[in-house]
Amino acid sequence: MSDRHPPVDTSSVLSKVVSVLFAFTADDHGVSLAELARRTGLAKGTLHRVIGDLVDARLLDRTDRGYRLSSQVFQLGMRASVERGLLEVATPFMEDLYERTHETVHLGVLEGTEVVYVSKIGGHRQVPSPSRIGGRMPVHCTAIGKALLAHSEPALLMRVAETGLERRTPRTITAPGILRRQLQRVVETGVAFEYEESTVGIVCVAAPVLDAADRPVAALSVTGPVTRFRPDSHGVSVKAAAAGMAATLARRDALARREG
Repeated sequence: MSDRHPPVDTSSVLSKVVSVLFAFTADDHGVSLAELARRTGLAKGTLHRVIGDLVDARLLDRTDRGYRLSSQVFQLGMRASVERGLLEVATPFMEDLYERTHETVHLGVLEGTEVVYVSKIGGHRQVPSPSRIGGRMPVHCTAIGKALLAHSEPALLMRVAETGLERRTPRTITAPGILRRQLQRVVETGVAFEYEESTVGIVCVAAPVLDAADRPVAALSVTGPVTRFRPDSHGVSVKAAAAGMAATLARRDALARREG
């Protein structure tokens, strides 16, 4: 799972703060000063001052292992209106999908050429997968990514192809022509599939959540192990959940415009 972010110019105080905050990954439970210096490229003296200010602002916590992002950062993230609105609408549809399948359900959005996972529901028997809330994956090798990419501007597919279709497993699609044909099929059927393309042993079905102009707002998916999960058997359910979510978002937008 990628947690990459664009390079940060560290010439200003604010950019140094941003560089430190973005240096943490979703797997970190404590990062040492030396490791943060390696990740950010900041001099240790400068880094120590920035970290001290972030601790005072309660954006970082000190731990026995070093430093970690604080719960205050999570609270700030949850104030982001777009993601919060998506979560409020998506949660009941995700819960319905989980009850139908008892497999892992994801909500993802598009950011650049990657999928960002906004929410994830999984039970006790969920299969180990690289997805995590706040994590990222390339669009070309995930069902959610294909669902989003298929309904995006053609220029995005060109960008994805130009940057190279990274091979994650032996089944990853690395030929732009094959990917383009799959995306055409996604537009025709309303669902996208992944068969062990991001992770060996994992299969997935996804559907886009579209706005009134057929632009992708998000996508829902169900993921399971290849040994027991048949994604083609759940395409109708995932598509219906995505359509229901889209209709709910449209009603909310219409109500907000009338009240505004």
